[in-house]
Amino acid sequence: MGKPKGKVNPKLSLGQIREAVEKALGVPVAFAPDCAKAADAAKALKMGEALLLENLRYYPEEEGKPVGIEKTDPAYDEAKKAMKASQKEFAKTLASYADCYVMDAFGTAHRKHASTAVIADYFDANNKMLGLLMEKEVQAVDNVLSNIKRPFVAIMGGSKVSSKIGIIENLLGKVDKLILCGGMTYTFAKAHNGEIGDSIVELDKLDVALGVEELAKKNGVELVLGSDCTATNGLDFGTMTVKPGSEIINCPANKVPAGFEGVDAGPASQDDFRKAIKGAKTILWNGPAGVFECDDFTAGSRAIGEAIAEATAEGAFSLIGGGDSVACVNKFGLADKVSYISTGGGALLEAIEGKVLPGVAAIKGE
Repeated sequence: MGKPKGKVNPKLSLGQIREAVEKALGVPVAFAPDCAKAADAAKALKMGEALLLENLRYYPEEEGKPVGIEKTDPAYDEAKKAMKASQKEFAKTLASYADCYVMDAFGTAHRKHASTAVIADYFDANNKMLGLLMEKEVQAVDNVLSNIKRPFVAIMGGSKVSSKIGIIENLLGKVDKLILCGGMTYTFAKAHNGEIGDSIVELDKLDVALGVEELAKKNGVELVLGSDCTATNGLDFGTMTVKPGSEIINCPANKVPAGFEGVDAGPASQDDFRKAIKGAKTILWNGPAGVFECDDFTAGSRAIGEAIAEATAEGAFSLIGGGDSVACVNKFGLADKVSYISTGGGALLEAIEGKVLPGVAAIKGE
C-alpha cells in the first residue's frame, strides 16, 4: 500500500484493512505486524484461516534499492549488490511461509520486487502460478498485441510524448489507426511551428514528434491528431475549476492565443476521433483527451469513450488501461460498455511496449 520507501508509516499499515479482508474472504484473518518474522503465525494457522502480512514496502529489501545513498556515490554499486543479496534473503523468508505462490497483482508485475518476482525462485514449477486476474490481464494484452482483429485503433492521450514514445513506436508496427490526443497535441503542433499559447509542450521532443509522423507514414498507419482544441486562460489546477471571469474558447490547435492553454479536444477533433474509432474491431485506449477532471473539459474524452462503447457494442474488443482512462470510463458511466478495464497502469504500458513483465516471467520461467 502506497510508497513508504522502506520506512514504517502507520497510515500505510495493512492492519487497518484486516477486518475488511476478513469480511471479504469469509474466514478468520490473522495479522502479522512484522512480515519478516511471521513463521510462527503462519504455522499457527488452522485449516481455512488466512494470515495477512504487514505492508511489504516497509522493508527496503522488497524493492531492492539501496537506501540513503545516491547513484553518483562511488560506493553505490557495492551497496546495490549488497541490497540485491538482502532482497533474495527477504524473498526466501517470505517463501518459507507457504507451499504455493500465486502471483495475482498485475499492477506491480512490471517491478522485480521480492514479493512480485524474486520469491518465485523459491518454488518449483508446479507450485507457482498466475492468478485468475493475471490470466485475464495477460489475455487482454494478448488480444490487442497478438490476436489482433482489424481494423486496430489505438488512442494514446496524456500530457507528454516522452513518456509514451516507446509505446507509440511499438504500436505503429501493429495498428491501422493511431489517435494522439491530450497535452501531446501541442508538442506536435509546435513541431510544425504552430502557435500554442501557454499549452503544455516538450520543446526538446519536437524532433521526436516529427519522427513519429514519419514512422506512421512509413508503416501506412493513419495518424489522427487534434485539429482544434478548447482553450482557457483561467484553469485552476488546484481546484480543477475555471476561475471566475476567465474565458473558454475553441480554436485551431496550432493557433492558440497568447495567455490561453489548450485543455481539451475541440468539436472538429472530437468528430475526427469518432470517425477513426467507428468500425474498429480492436481498440486500445490509454490517456485522456483533456483535463477531464474539470467538468468544463470532459467533451473530448467523453467523445472517445462513447465511440469506443458503440464500437464494442458492434463486436469490437476494447481494452482500457491506465488510471486516467479508467477514471474517464467510470466518470462517464461506460465501464460496463467496454470489453476489459485493466487494473495496471505502468504494467500495462510496459506490456504494450513489448517489454517482458518480471512478475509474469518469474512464473513462466522466461
